[in-house]
Amino acid sequence: MMGKSETTALQERRVQNDQVWDSVKKTAFVIGTGLLTFAAFRNTLTWHLQVFWGASGDFWQALWGRLHKYYGGNELALYCLGAMTIPSLFFWTYNAVLMVIDLTGRPNFITRYRIQQGKNEPVDPEKLKSAVKVVLFNQFFVSFPMIILMYAFMKWRGNPCGTELPTFHWVLLELSVFVLVEEILFYYSHRLFHHPSIYKRVHKQHHEWTAPVGVVSLYAHPLEHILSNMLPSMVGPMLMGSHVATIMLWFCLALFTTIVSHCGYHLPFLPSPEFHDFHHLKFNQCYGVLGVFDRLHGTDLIFKQTKAYERHILLLNFTPLIQSIPDSPKKTE
Repeated sequence: MMGKSETTALQERRVQNDQVWDSVKKTAFVIGTGLLTFAAFRNTLTWHLQVFWGASGDFWQALWGRLHKYYGGNELALYCLGAMTIPSLFFWTYNAVLMVIDLTGRPNFITRYRIQQGKNEPVDPEKLKSAVKVVLFNQFFVSFPMIILMYAFMKWRGNPCGTELPTFHWVLLELSVFVLVEEILFYYSHRLFHHPSIYKRVHKQHHEWTAPVGVVSLYAHPLEHILSNMLPSMVGPMLMGSHVATIMLWFCLALFTTIVSHCGYHLPFLPSPEFHDFHHLKFNQCYGVLGVFDRLHGTDLIFKQTKAYERHILLLNFTPLIQSIPDSPKKTE
């Protein structure tokens, strides 16, 4: 006969297996539904989008042609413009607005959407300045050299600065692959950096901000910036041999997502940052971007028991979720 501890362990394994199988079924359902939806609407929604893409295609193609001519065929300069300069300008423009809000605590119609009430009201200027310096170092001395190496690989792989821009449906396919690759690589690299033997030396720097702000999205140790920030976004385009125009679009989307995840505000009509904000608050939950692998590995179980999980939705009105779904009152002795 099995002892009590063996029986408990067996029951726990069964529960874990059931959770994994449930996650697999739900993931398959989501992917299958997405494929069916795409097929069903290909001749409607995607057709209209393709018409829009085609209608504006001449403009973008002409602009790309002028850039080619302006840079005299210097493809490295064109590649750096699309893969580094424009995404960096996007990053700092967005964060400049957020930093003004964080430093001044104004305007109120933005700050009332703050997730962690009472934190960064306003943000510590010296702490923010220190974070900005680290981010600039990572961009100039880590990201830029990696983009140069990526260009060399992409030239070997194909023609990343070709004169013809990619088609609408090909860009959709590439973006789908990029999202999948990033989700896999980010989850496992991020979880690796939480290993006790690595965390204190590397990832602890990023977690100095238990209540993050936008610019903290790239505030990390250089090793983490390479393996967990840059590579998950770069590998997809390298696998697909993507055009620099698609890479520019993807890098801007990836930066937008990570800024929103770290900004500290759950704003209307923007993706919910509750998932990653909770990770900064609790450290050992919510390692991924989309949450698929967190569900698979059970690293979101505590998150699911919180009000933050209930607030992890797209806000479609102007009432802050902290008001419509308030925290449970604290128990008193």
